Amino acid sequence: MVGNRSRNIRRPAKRLGKRLAAVLGGLAVVAACVVIRCYWGAESASADPPRRATSRTTTRTTARNSVARTKRGTSAKAESTDKRLRVVAVVNRRQITREELGRECLRHYGNELLESLVNKHLIAQECRRRGISVTRADVNAEIDRMAKRFGLPTEQWMKMLKQERGINPAQYASDIVWPTLALRRLAGKQLTVTRQELVKAYETKYGPSVRARLIACKDPEKAKRLRAAAVADPDEFGNLAKDHSEDTPSAAAKGRIQPIRKHGSYEQIEQAVFNMADGDISEVIQAGGQYVILKREGLLPGAKFVDFEQVAPRLEEVIRDGKLRKVASEVFKQLQKNAEIQNVLNDPKASRAMPGVAAVINTHRITIAQLAEECIKRHGVKVLEGTINRKLLELACEKRNITVSQEEIEQEILRAASVSVKPKPDGSPDVEAWLKLATEKQGVSEEVYRRDSVWPSVALKKLVGDTVEVTDDDLRKGYEANYGPRVRCRAIVLKNLRRANKVWEMARETPTVENFGDLAEHYSAELGSRVLRGEVPPIKKHGGQPVLEKEAFALKPGELSGVIQAGEFYIILFCEGYTKPDEVAFEEVRPYIYEDIHEKKLRLAMAKYFRRLQESATIDNHLDGTTRRPKKKPAGPQPPAHLPTLRQVSGT
Repeated sequence: MVGNRSRNIRRPAKRLGKRLAAVLGGLAVVAACVVIRCYWGAESASADPPRRATSRTTTRTTARNSVARTKRGTSAKAESTDKRLRVVAVVNRRQITREELGRECLRHYGNELLESLVNKHLIAQECRRRGISVTRADVNAEIDRMAKRFGLPTEQWMKMLKQERGINPAQYASDIVWPTLALRRLAGKQLTVTRQELVKAYETKYGPSVRARLIACKDPEKAKRLRAAAVADPDEFGNLAKDHSEDTPSAAAKGRIQPIRKHGSYEQIEQAVFNMADGDISEVIQAGGQYVILKREGLLPGAKFVDFEQVAPRLEEVIRDGKLRKVASEVFKQLQKNAEIQNVLNDPKASRAMPGVAAVINTHRITIAQLAEECIKRHGVKVLEGTINRKLLELACEKRNITVSQEEIEQEILRAASVSVKPKPDGSPDVEAWLKLATEKQGVSEEVYRRDSVWPSVALKKLVGDTVEVTDDDLRKGYEANYGPRVRCRAIVLKNLRRANKVWEMARETPTVENFGDLAEHYSAELGSRVLRGEVPPIKKHGGQPVLEKEAFALKPGELSGVIQAGEFYIILFCEGYTKPDEVAFEEVRPYIYEDIHEKKLRLAMAKYFRRLQESATIDNHLDGTTRRPKKKPAGPQPPAHLPTLRQVSGT
């Protein structure tokens, strides 16, 4: 029993827990860019998209071309000729050819881009058949309109697309704007917006809305029981949602949801809340495959000073864009129904009969060379970076006569499966389940996973060799982290020291769990600890936050910590007690702790080795015009390089 349990050794926590980890982590950036990705492609014809946007004035052309250059200084000449580069990069005097990059791009994006190329050809052919033309002037006007829509000058809009989405001006004009305009014209009257639709859109955006809480579950009988409990004690609705609702995001916020507006997704829910009084509990409503109970909390008035006629043009544009998605799908279904399309790339028999061909559309051929060039144009810079990294490993292995066999790759996959997914009923690693999970999570094919993830891992392990040492101290700390006592704490997370000191003073005046929970609910900057009144997972030793852990383990039950700085945040802890250590003998679990620590240290040693390879390399990237040279070592004696201890490893 102990052995089985220890086999899946618990990993040390990164922070106070998943919720605090989310606070202390980085911020995600969402780009404000509307694209129709499934229609991307690249080829020009009379009715086809322009290869690059040409403007009405020389000034605009110059500005847009300058935006397309990378920050690292790609020259205008390099930008205009990079498609003809035979050698795209040189790594320690070893060349990476355009052909080699094309093969790598096809592995990653060939199937995806072939579909988009086919779709784009279908649009172009239909435009020619119906005499529809989308000019470069039309494209430029649409680019200006989109920039204005987001309140940016055109040049700034194009620059943002380049920096945040990796879309250069030529690609934006040809692969996004042109297909959108072409589809609008093919759709014709299907995109007409009625007055009634405008009124509904106005009510949705600017009309009144209702603040409410929600409980959702899949079982109707359970929903009836929860409604009865909510009717009996409406003040407990939030706790009922937290404890029983199956809608996780709202349950974490005690049932709170975004204000409900008119003309949304579920008419029956809207009718219910707009006809209820504040404080009322709804009947059980079936919506979206679930059974929902709502509690109305208040009516939010609509915007009083927004004139309908003034915002109508903008609303019409939004409605038309929404219709375009549906209409585009219908247009494509019809085009595909009427077309003869043969996917040669994924048909071995057809590939042998038509070498060098990727697809045939109504007798028109898309070649593999064209598809590879499109892949390079769209993803070449990113794929080349990965290809350069692989070349570094290949050269390092070549220098030390290291080879990676297919058997070693299979063994690495077997090892990953044994520690990452549930074993088969006979106890053997479920390799199929692991491959499915790994490829779906990364969004890649099995071939790419083996080539880009497994091979480098095996190669780095062999390059690092037997340099990883697990000390007795590491094993002791690993045992304490996984089986030792933990501190049960509540936490308040704050963003600035002044507010933290103020909250700490209020907590000190009344050092009780109830008061601390009230303060967490009112002041904590982290949603999870705020909703759960400061409750966080128990804090363990050697979990990667030594200062926080030291403070926590120094507390007695009922004691308040000082203000603890953790990165950009300030944390206050209230100790509720300690958990009991697991009754597991050290010698019983020693092999599994050793295995766990060794693997983590090995991963860190591999990362360190690869960083050294990068820092000592000479790399000329001709595709984006950059050059890297080895970093100079500082003069004087250097401190010895030690492998990381468990304190550094924990939580990685």
